[in-house]
Amino acid sequence: MVEWLRECDGYTRLTLHIQPGASKTEVAGIHGDALKIRLAAAPVDGKANAVLIGFVADRLGLAKSAIRLKSGQTSRRKVLEVVAAPVDTAQRLLPDT
Repeated sequence: MVEWLRECDGYTRLTLHIQPGASKTEVAGIHGDALKIRLAAAPVDGKANAVLIGFVADRLGLAKSAIRLKSGQTSRRKVLEVVAAPVDTAQRLLPDT
């Protein structure tokens, strides 16, 4: 079982640890009970959150509107809710090896 991914009432909940200001946007691996993502965006005026949602949507092959920031607006620890997430969500989000 993947700790950072949970199925809930019609959506998938992702627990993420975010590192803003990285040189490139990428999945960095597991950080405790969260998936760590480095973002090439500064945490200013919601820019990092927008980049995060776009990155996750792209990895999952979904529209950005299918992803909602549930909690962590100004925190490194964020929870996203994904509507109609693909069955292989964990594999799509884990870092390429």
